[in-house]
This record gives sequence, structure tokens and C-alpha cells, in this order.
Amino acid sequence: MHQEDKTSQIDIDLLELIRKLYQNKYFILKLVCISTILGIIISFSIPSKYCVKITISPETGQTGENGNLTGMASVLGLGGFGTFGKDAINSNMFPDIIQTTPFIIDIYNIKVSPQNQEKEIPLHKYLDKQKIPWWNYILNLPSNIKQLFSSKQLSKTSDESNINPYKLTNKQNGTIAAIRNSISAAVDNKTNMIIVSATFQDPEVAAIVADSTVAKLQEYIIDYRTRKAQEDCNYLDKLCKERKEEYHKAQQAYADFMDTNRNVILQRTQAEGTRLQNDMSIAFQIYSQVETQLQVARAKVQEAKPVFAIVEPATVPLSPSSPNKKVLVLIFIFLGFVGSSSWILFGKNIWKNLKNINKAQ
Repeated sequence: MHQEDKTSQIDIDLLELIRKLYQNKYFILKLVCISTILGIIISFSIPSKYCVKITISPETGQTGENGNLTGMASVLGLGGFGTFGKDAINSNMFPDIIQTTPFIIDIYNIKVSPQNQEKEIPLHKYLDKQKIPWWNYILNLPSNIKQLFSSKQLSKTSDESNINPYKLTNKQNGTIAAIRNSISAAVDNKTNMIIVSATFQDPEVAAIVADSTVAKLQEYIIDYRTRKAQEDCNYLDKLCKERKEEYHKAQQAYADFMDTNRNVILQRTQAEGTRLQNDMSIAFQIYSQVETQLQVARAKVQEAKPVFAIVEPATVPLSPSSPNKKVLVLIFIFLGFVGSSSWILFGKNIWKNLKNINKAQ
């Protein structure tokens, strides 16, 4: 019996809430219309952005030891030549690499060609032309006025295209932050593929920046992976030239001695000739071994270069990726309905209670 009374009370309360909402339906409709108009204004005030994604499949770094490059290594002072430790850069670090300031500086001045514009312009100048919502002008007005007076003289002589990584200007720092927020990378843990994305207000600029980001990332990784092998190759090349010169000197000394002492049959002369011939043979043997190692080292440089397979190339998008105007307007409609209903059901009573408490005091 008690349970039935409780259920009836709940039903009565729900009907009472619905009755209150129905009695104030015009108030709710008014607020929903206002929130709808507000949602339309805000959705159309936010500039459209286009996102371009490129999927790449990087080759994993190769590690291990190359037995072909050992042999005379210790004799020639090469130490651990041919030994490669674990790769310090893996695909999981790519998202962090493209967010670093040195990497962003590399694409700071790349040429982009926005739609409806014939001439190419640097990326940092294009960012100055991007639209911002109207309320940003109001929020940034105090700082813009302060910056205008504080850097009026500097702006006449400064060139924003000449960037010093160790001493960035306020504008350059802001531009780098804007580029950092516009490009990103993510790793697909299942396939180990890298998804590089660029988001800008112009679709062609987004495609160009995404393609340039992947190209710079490839250059960065290739330079890192081949740096040690290239250093070893350069050292062997220098060593090979030195050993070749020593061999030529020993060969010339032996030839000069034999020409000078052609008809001499003294034992001392023959012993000297044999010594010079042995020196020439040893010099040639060392030169030949270093030359062989040089060829192997050159092959190692090529082997160390990683291969990036472009699975999904950059394409100019036809429709913006954000903002989703329909969803944004629906959110404002929902907020208008919830807000007006909450005021009718709870807000009025709370406000009356507060006013009564103030009167009582």
C-alpha cells in the first residue's frame, strides 16, 4: 500500500513538472529561438578550417653489426667502426619531433599558394591574413594597443622572415605557436603507420603544409639515421686518400732506386731494393683493404636511409572539416531548452527564496 502511494506521488510530481513547462511554453520557445539565433551567429562567425591528412609507413631502423667492415678496423684506428647501436629515434617520437621549435622553423618560410591568389607567399605571412572570430578582436584589443605602442619603431625595421632560433620576436613566437597548433602527427599502434595532419583555413595551404611537413620529417629522420654511417664513410675516404698517396710514394721510391741501380750487383744494393719492394707491397695491401672498406661504407650509407611509403597522399579537401555548423546550432538549441526549463522548474523558486532571505535580513 505504501509503495503504491509513493508511485502515485512520483506520477503526480512528473505531471506537475510537465504542466509547469506547458504553461510557460512561450517563454521556453522564446529562449530556444534566441539561443538558435545565437548559435547561428556564432557558427558562422567561426572561420571554416580544412584538414589534410597524410598516412605514411616508415621503415624501422636497422641495428646490428656489419662484419664486412671489421678486419683491419682496429689496426687502422677505426675502433668500433661498423657497429650500430639501437636507434634513438622511433616512430613513436615522430609526433613530438614535428612539434619542436627547430622543426617548425624549417617550415616557417615555405611558399604557399592560397586559393584565388596568383602569387606564392611565405607561410608566416599567410597566417597574418587568416580570419579570426569577431569576439577575438574585442578580447585582444588591450594587448594589441599595448603592442602597437611598444613595438612601433621595431616593426619598421624588423624582418619577420629572418628568424633567429635563439632570439625570437613576440610576433615570430606567436606565429610558431600558430603553426604548432595547426600541424600534428599520430601513431596508429595497430599498423604502426604515422598520420600527419595540417589544418588551415585555405584547403590548398593545408595540402601544401601537410606535404612539406612529411618531406621535412623524412629529411630529419634520414639525416639522423645516416649521420653516423656518413661520418664513418668520410673518415674512410680521407684515410683511403692518405694510404693511396703513401703507396704512390713507395712505388715511386722503388722505381727510382731500380732505375738508378740497374747494373749494380752489390748485395747491399739488392737488399735495399728488396726492402723498398716490400714497403711498396705493404703500402698497396693497406691501400687495397681501406679501399674495400670504403666501398662497403658507401653501401652502408645507402642501406641506412629509411624508406617512407606514402600510403595516403595529400589531396586538397572539397569541404571544411570544422566547425560543424549544424551540430553547433543543435547544441545551442538544446542549451536554450535546458536553460529555460531549469529556470521554470527550479530557478524561479531559488530566486524567490534568495529575495525572501534578503528581505528578512
